[in-house]
Amino acid sequence: MISLDSLIRDVVVDGRSYAAVHVAGLAGVYASAPSRLPFSLKILAENMVRNILWGRLAPENLTRLLSWRPEGFAPVGISFYPARVLMQDFTGVPALCDLAAMRDAAVKAGFPAERINPEVPVDLIIDHSVQVDFFGMKGALEKNVGLEFDRNRERYAFLKWAQKSFDNLKIVPPNSGICHQINLEKLGTVAVSNTYKDRAWAFPDSLVGTDSHTPMINALGTLGWGVGGIEAEAVMMGQPLSMRLPSVTGVRICGTPDKGVTATDVVLYVTERLRQEVVVEQFVEYFGPSLSALSLPDRATIANMTPENGATVGLFPVDEVTIEYLRATGRDDAARFAEAYAKEAGLFHDPAEEPSYNRVIELDLSDIAPSVAGPARPQDRIPLQKLKPAMQAAFGGGKKGRDISMDGKLCRVQDGSVVIAAITSCTNTSNPHVMLGAGLIAKKASALGLSIPPYVKTSLAPGSKAVVKYLEDAGLMTPLESLGFHLAGFGCTTCIGNSGPLPPKVAHVVEEENLNVSAVLSGNRNFEARIHQKVRSNFLASPMLVVLFALAGRTDIDLMHERIGCTPEGKEIFMADLWPSREEIDAVVARCISPATFTSTYASLYDGDAHWQGIDSGSGLTFDWDKASTYIRKPPFFDDFSLTPPAMENITDARVLAKLGDSVTTDHISPAGAIPPSYPAGAYLTDQGVTPDAYNSYGSRRGNHEVMMRGTFGNIRIKNELAHGREGAYTTLFPDHEERFIFDAAQTYGKHRTPLVVLAGTEYGTGSSRDWAAKGSLLLGIRAVIAESFERIHRSNLVGMGVLPLEFMEDESARTLNLNGTETFSLSGLDTLEAGGTLSVRAQKETGQAILFGVKVRLDTAKEVETYRHGGILPMVLRELLEK
Repeated sequence: MISLDSLIRDVVVDGRSYAAVHVAGLAGVYASAPSRLPFSLKILAENMVRNILWGRLAPENLTRLLSWRPEGFAPVGISFYPARVLMQDFTGVPALCDLAAMRDAAVKAGFPAERINPEVPVDLIIDHSVQVDFFGMKGALEKNVGLEFDRNRERYAFLKWAQKSFDNLKIVPPNSGICHQINLEKLGTVAVSNTYKDRAWAFPDSLVGTDSHTPMINALGTLGWGVGGIEAEAVMMGQPLSMRLPSVTGVRICGTPDKGVTATDVVLYVTERLRQEVVVEQFVEYFGPSLSALSLPDRATIANMTPENGATVGLFPVDEVTIEYLRATGRDDAARFAEAYAKEAGLFHDPAEEPSYNRVIELDLSDIAPSVAGPARPQDRIPLQKLKPAMQAAFGGGKKGRDISMDGKLCRVQDGSVVIAAITSCTNTSNPHVMLGAGLIAKKASALGLSIPPYVKTSLAPGSKAVVKYLEDAGLMTPLESLGFHLAGFGCTTCIGNSGPLPPKVAHVVEEENLNVSAVLSGNRNFEARIHQKVRSNFLASPMLVVLFALAGRTDIDLMHERIGCTPEGKEIFMADLWPSREEIDAVVARCISPATFTSTYASLYDGDAHWQGIDSGSGLTFDWDKASTYIRKPPFFDDFSLTPPAMENITDARVLAKLGDSVTTDHISPAGAIPPSYPAGAYLTDQGVTPDAYNSYGSRRGNHEVMMRGTFGNIRIKNELAHGREGAYTTLFPDHEERFIFDAAQTYGKHRTPLVVLAGTEYGTGSSRDWAAKGSLLLGIRAVIAESFERIHRSNLVGMGVLPLEFMEDESARTLNLNGTETFSLSGLDTLEAGGTLSVRAQKETGQAILFGVKVRLDTAKEVETYRHGGILPMVLRELLEK
């Protein structure tokens, strides 16, 4: 073994010495080391060197990493030990349910419960459960928070038990903010320290998160990305993250944005462009002459939407902007430590030393125009001037509508009407410039006597309490409230589908007239039926544009040229009359934001409010499961647990449960929003005595597998080709050719021990990390998914649950092979699977005709093959822990 000790240097900060890996010295130890590694690979290399020296990792991992070359390399498997794990409650609750069930299995097998404990620090931030039930009035926050605790008391009691029972777990209570914004403004420190064999070490902060928008922290130069809760559980338990050595794309940023262009416009442009360039499963790094001109919040806006552009990582290097942001947010100690460490370790950005990349994409900021994205995908950017004709085309030449009376006013709700206008989501509420810009627009509009039509549901739900503090200090909360943007909650709200109900009159006319109405939100996701099940057109926009669209009341408008409204005196008001200059916004930022804004906000982060402090929870090392609970149930994944992995079985005569098209999202597979009473999950809850007004949401019930398996493929807008053109959770049961709910068909197949497969197109599983999209697939009896391509996180989740991801060969698909979903499928050779190998599939039609074709096995590393043989990550980790 080559000695790595020569790479260790001392870093002295505030009089204390730390050992640190000097990554730039790798070429002196490994002659084959590339001289200009991308920053992301430097961070991985540091992680590998340190963990080799700590005895946790084999040296071959570093050798494989250093085989990376700009001109190309073999897709070898590597391992990575993140420093910490970040969770939110929708994904965190089922993950902790799994850990609690693992403890039960350990005790049943004769081992102490304490054997199951996180070895890596975990922060779980409760941010996904508050809904916008009350809006447009003072006291909306308190009323929404009260409802949140009433609905979720069981879940929160479970989380409080977990906080007491598990080591290395911190819970940030509800009503605090959004996990990614808190991570950026408080938890992230760029560099961290730990002790190994009585020696203090300094190294880069790194993490994985159970939310796909974890890459927002890449703005701080911190390597982190989203994984499913299944992978996160393995990392929590001390397992390395297995991955393929990624390609690294560099995005060279140059030019200066025109006046009126916001960071939101930039990220929508980046999302569109990188989707076109196909960066799926790649690392992306930003560099170039205009890098230093991007503020840290601007960088965070761009990094946040990394999953929307398809990449794994969207990293900005550590530089002076990074260090200054730490200081500006009240983290002076972290700033000193990070600067000293990064410079000594060779991880501080030097513009004169441009890294090598597998390819470079040029991005000129001067090419970007004010835009929105929609109506159903984040990458479908529409310049403002083209939105009106796009909406008119969607109406099909006509425009339906009806007059209604609201708040004593007669107004018309019609195709294109904005029924939801939400300033929400960590994407933009982490950026003071666009938030204060929205406040300035509200101030000007209010002064001119403009108002928002009563059918528009307005809400303000920022990602941290710091936002409200600086809006108040700037005197801008009052004008926002005067337009209806009252504080509704501190959480994800509308962006994840917790938009709450539409006003009854609005909902009624939308449904009766079958209207194509709109939502405009400052979020990152707008998939079908995600924002609200009755809203078909959903547009992502800056907070500033959200206010303007709310004032206009419609999306079939050219904001750049048409009037937005009229003063009480009849004067026409245009966008130019309301839009603040960059200088105006800069002046307010300088006057109203200081380090104290953030230090005071986060002084009591873990305390929680009176609601949280009043929740009673049990104690003890194992959880006392309540069989009558409709929120928290013992998951079934360890019911038949054995210390010996099961024998591999071939898939024979499988039926197709769903045949799906391109860009099927995890929202389609496992929705997070409202539960329809007529669907299987609603029927189950009704049978348990839960009334429809108390259903809450799929996301809030992820601790109950009975709800979640019934909700799998339960999106009301999913289009299963086996449902003969009917939208929703339907399929055809074979060989009877009967239409059934997908869940009911799966139950019937299960009784006959019939294995199931799914056929799909490109980008299968795009969107949220949502591990229940894989867990639910397993519980329905799905053994394999055959798609043209997969999104990274969902593919990993399928592997993690023991569901086999398979890809059609290049230029082949279900369509080219004439597969219509009526066939039976047989796959053999599963006992000899190899990473990246192939399998032969026999599809037999009802006529007896057989179609033979090959598929690529998307088990990408030897570790993933091992995971699959164990039946998934959870049983594999448990076996390894109990064998120690």
